[in-house]
Amino acid sequence: VQLQASGGGLVQAGASLRLSCASSKRTSSNNAMGWFRQAPGKEREFVAAISWNGVSTNYADSVKGRFTISRDNAKNALYLQMNSLKPEDTAVYYCATSITSQASRTTNTYRYWGQGTQVTVSS
Repeated sequence: VQLQASGGGLVQAGASLRLSCASSKRTSSNNAMGWFRQAPGKEREFVAAISWNGVSTNYADSVKGRFTISRDNAKNALYLQMNSLKPEDTAVYYCATSITSQASRTTNTYRYWGQGTQVTVSS
């Protein structure tokens, strides 16, 4: 499985961005997917996850109410709609495919990772 994240950019605080993740494999299998991010000098952290069928989602407290994760299995795609962006959201964002079907927050449950897309939010 190859994952390709896109949609990052440089925006001002309060703006919105939509990240996309294209999968080389049909994503309607029994695998959850997720978004993680890593800021300079910090560890990679969980952002959001979605179950294999899109019914269940899970969000980090820091993005809850501002970010929305979704998927389109027919298009082999994962999305992250990011609204009301803050400077502290600045990071490289990675999409990943889980080894489980549930929307896990745990990094070690994700097997396949995309290359990341940079999101920079200026104040």
